[in-house]
Amino acid sequence: MSFDTIDLQNWTNRISNMYFEKPFIHRVVFNPRLRTTGGRYIPSKRVIELNPKYLHELGEDEFEGIIKHELCHYHLHIEGKGYGHKDPEFKELMERTGSPRFCQPLPSQKQRASHRYVCVTCEQEYVRKRRVDTSKYRCGKCKGKLKKI
Repeated sequence: MSFDTIDLQNWTNRISNMYFEKPFIHRVVFNPRLRTTGGRYIPSKRVIELNPKYLHELGEDEFEGIIKHELCHYHLHIEGKGYGHKDPEFKELMERTGSPRFCQPLPSQKQRASHRYVCVTCEQEYVRKRRVDTSKYRCGKCKGKLKKI
């Protein structure tokens, strides 16, 4: 599943013609720096940036939905209509084209390390996304010392 820029451009144009019956004449690029989103449309540059991790981890069907979502923003912006998530024109176009409102979370993001701590006095457990400095922080229940498990 290796796509280059030309393949991505052709794929996006094909989706645009199929669902919107209009050509996509601007640029679409992969942006691997995107972390929390599948894609974004930049109105000032008229560029669609897509997160390649979604293609690699979730496959072409999910990625096509992300492209359709971004094309909704694009076509409404080009036509001078409301292209924001809250605009009624955007919601109506999303419904008409079958575009997803949100993309699924990446499997790699679900596997984020969680840190588990237990109080040595009262055995209260804490689960944190970030590491806790056990020499600095104490149990919120009894002020006991924390130990990583």
